[in-house]
Amino acid sequence: MSRWAVGRPISHRLFLLGQGIKASRTPGLHEAEGAAQGLWVSYDILDALDWGITAADLPSVLAWAMQSGFSGFNVTHPFKQSIIPHLDGLSDRATALGAVNTVVLRDGRAVGHNTDWCGYQAPFLDALPEAGKRPIVQLGAGGAGAAVAYATLDLGAPKLTIFDLEVDRAVELVVRMANLFGADRVEVGHDLAAALSSAEGVINATPIGMATHPGCPVPDQLLRPDLWVSEIVYFPLATELLVRARKAGCRTVDGAGMAAEQAYRAFELFTGVTPDRARMHARVREVIS
Repeated sequence: MSRWAVGRPISHRLFLLGQGIKASRTPGLHEAEGAAQGLWVSYDILDALDWGITAADLPSVLAWAMQSGFSGFNVTHPFKQSIIPHLDGLSDRATALGAVNTVVLRDGRAVGHNTDWCGYQAPFLDALPEAGKRPIVQLGAGGAGAAVAYATLDLGAPKLTIFDLEVDRAVELVVRMANLFGADRVEVGHDLAAALSSAEGVINATPIGMATHPGCPVPDQLLRPDLWVSEIVYFPLATELLVRARKAGCRTVDGAGMAAEQAYRAFELFTGVTPDRARMHARVREVIS
């Protein structure tokens, strides 16, 4: 009898909570890996724009998820930080980062984890193994920005300059990272042109470039051939920033690797089953293209 026989219970019910996420390929990624592992995984989208969900509604979302028998859910912009006060516990990494992208629901408790930092770090190392010897500029100090900053400093970057339209948020992240890695290695950015002039690379950790947040966060005149550009947005895969960076001769890293790697780590947390890393990375690029 097929494992998909009528009446077989769903092994794991999951969902993604965020804003403007209807184009996300995460559901198919988890469901396909579940099928390959002999599990029945159901993964839904809970788009805050469709449901009118705000940070004030997060306790209700958690209660609903618990009562409905979900194994957990992923969290993306803009809830990676605002979800924290409503959880029963945090992993060590989530505590250090002050951001959560994965919530595991088990034994009546909601525990937050962060798989973004390793999700960013591993593909970045694969693409640019020699990077991180000179200063780096990061755009964005939100939940994803916290994970990327941690991953970059953990790799040994000597100086990370963080920019955010909300300066207070950049200051908060810089203080958090300074406490972990030293105040001499991280600073708040105020002049993008000056910071990029001495940097080896720039990371976009903002939602700018997503289908729902179009645009390019770096002016064309600041892109130069010896600058590498790393992107966390993966849909579209060729963001406006990457298109312009490649035209300027920059080496680039797209967001597909991070999307696959963070999902790989989250899948194991949700199910207790170690997924096939290569298969999940290949699957991400397949569904995006």
